[in-house]
Amino acid sequence: MTPDHSRLLNALGLIAINTLLVLAFIDQIWFRDLPCPLCILQRAAFVAAGFGLALNLLFGARPSHYGVTILGAVAGALIAGRQVLIHIVPGTGSYGNPIFGLHLYTWALIAFGVMVIGTAIMLLFDRQFQGELLRPRMDIWALMSLTIFAAVIVANIFSTLLLCGVGFCPDNPTDYLIFRDNLSVTSG
Repeated sequence: MTPDHSRLLNALGLIAINTLLVLAFIDQIWFRDLPCPLCILQRAAFVAAGFGLALNLLFGARPSHYGVTILGAVAGALIAGRQVLIHIVPGTGSYGNPIFGLHLYTWALIAFGVMVIGTAIMLLFDRQFQGELLRPRMDIWALMSLTIFAAVIVANIFSTLLLCGVGFCPDNPTDYLIFRDNLSVTSG
């Protein structure tokens, strides 16, 4: 695998992560399915995993960058796995609306597993690590995926602040905490 192929696959991987995070926002905003604290942590793990891919796009492919991706994906898999285990027992209920029969935390667990496997496969191709001692050239795929990734990170931070304020997030959010606090101050 050449450095150009590696850059393209890293950009496509980052676009896939961007897509998952944007779909989570669509579910949050359009369907008013607010994320729970574990859901927010899963989003943070997607960002951490994407950060490794972004490093590859900015500075060239490095095994350490893939390590960041794997660590982020493993952390996300542990968080998603815990949420699956919380809701897997009959009668305990679930959180959020199912999509194609599975809840978002189950889809996240699958996505994190795919990321770990995909990143491990990428590490098998040593040729991608040769030839880019300086900064790699930026193509349209890399630039597009990095720009969207930065926007998604900012949107996640903003959304979390609206939902939780600066304190702990509610276990089962029903509305945006920051708006509720402002309404109670002005109406009191």
